[in-house]
Amino acid sequence: MRFGGFIFKKWTSPEEWALAAVDAGYSAVYFPVDYTAEVSVIDGYAKAAKELDLVICEIGVWNNLMVKDPVKKEENYNRAVRQLELADYVGANCCVNIAGSYSEQWDGPHRDNLTEKAFDEIVLTTQKIVDAVNPKRTCYSLEPMPWMYPDMADSYLRLIKGINRKGFAAHLDPVNIICSPQQYYRNGEVIEEWFEKLGSNILSCHAKDIKLSGKLTVHLDECRPGLGELDYETYLKCISKLDDRVCMMLEHMTEEADYMEATKHIKNIAKRLGIKI
Repeated sequence: MRFGGFIFKKWTSPEEWALAAVDAGYSAVYFPVDYTAEVSVIDGYAKAAKELDLVICEIGVWNNLMVKDPVKKEENYNRAVRQLELADYVGANCCVNIAGSYSEQWDGPHRDNLTEKAFDEIVLTTQKIVDAVNPKRTCYSLEPMPWMYPDMADSYLRLIKGINRKGFAAHLDPVNIICSPQQYYRNGEVIEEWFEKLGSNILSCHAKDIKLSGKLTVHLDECRPGLGELDYETYLKCISKLDDRVCMMLEHMTEEADYMEATKHIKNIAKRLGIKI
């Protein structure tokens, strides 16, 4: 399996960027520019990654395709299409977004997010994005969230069937789907269920951790891998059974020291399990 995260070292060229990724212990990368970059710049980063055998894991969209404002909605749709085109051009594993929310907060909860109306809108919008690009070297994917589809393995499977496009695949973030003490204390089983049901549809996975506090009512907070209760042994075993290009990518930390400690923690578990990352 491949492993990567954010690069803190400053670089002045694609070659320096790729070397910084290797120095950080990564075999996979987030692509550092978006579709607005000059083609020569995009080509430079793609070439540098290939030369050092770095898998370009994902290119993000990160906007709300269910926003109420029609002008903003069209802008967000166009960005999703252009980012998917970029992902296909450089051969990234996937182009990732969230499905969207009816909330004023772009990624926030809303009472209608988990309705049939929302599900149908997600299917139609995703089909439109994939059909606009018809990707050959990548796939569009949706990150699971606790208060929008896909929120469970079964709803992701239903989306895959409903969207029914070769250019759509799965992205997994276990921390995002653990939203109760019941899931928290059996998160290894939850992870296994996702891999059993989605299997080879999974192209990219996020790596962070989660901690349940004693403050009422229920408070679940993200934390650095190794400081929470996510079952990384199960997580690594499941990913290692998939294609070698499937990546585990660190995210959501602000300090380089945290990325270094998280890398050490995950690699130590992988070494103990005999998994090469």
